[in-house]
Amino acid sequence: MNAISVEEVSKTFTLHLRGGARLPVVTGASFAVGFGECVVLGGPSGAGKSSVLKMIYGTYRVDAGRIRVADGAETVDIVAAPPRRVLALRRRAISYVTQFLRVIPRVATLDVVAEPLLAAGVEPAAARARASELLTRLNLAERLWRLPPATFSGGEQQRVNIARGFAAEKPILLLDEPTASLDAAHRAVVVELIRERRAAGAAVLGIFHDEDVRGALVDRVVDVTRFAPASPALAA
Repeated sequence: MNAISVEEVSKTFTLHLRGGARLPVVTGASFAVGFGECVVLGGPSGAGKSSVLKMIYGTYRVDAGRIRVADGAETVDIVAAPPRRVLALRRRAISYVTQFLRVIPRVATLDVVAEPLLAAGVEPAAARARASELLTRLNLAERLWRLPPATFSGGEQQRVNIARGFAAEKPILLLDEPTASLDAAHRAVVVELIRERRAAGAAVLGIFHDEDVRGALVDRVVDVTRFAPASPALAA
């Protein structure tokens, strides 16, 4: 069983500020990601790579097709599943690291990273120990752990974001340019974290514009331009 199966998926945005004009993003997207595999979405900026990740996570509605995601012995069609089922799938099976950290203001960094583990029922002491381990590996100074990440630099916030995404060790990882704001040393740490998850059997689907990261990780590239609409112009 594949971890992710995208089958003939299409997506169009409706631009209400442009009089309801419709902008096709992807048409007939089909590919699969197996457990223990690292697949990269390729293509130029604006090709729809992030949109594909958001459809798999259930953030964006899908106009046509199916997206089947493994949840233990079951398979869930994200397109047809009710919201509660999608939320349960995320809690158990999918970690999603975006380019931007969005958290509740004034919550301490250690608690931000530990939260996915606490939501999964892990004891608080164990959750915070795992959070501490990841923050240490990502070289975020311990003096910052009790502060809210909103006060940090962009690179520090992204390291918190990565630590949070890797904390619960879920079987599917969606990564949207996780290393974009990191220097070479911190990119190397993230590469090692991804390698560890892949070696443990996790399925990794990501967007990486850093060539050193792609070269170190990629098993296969899915070129999103293959799914470009026939006419990218706005339609009334």
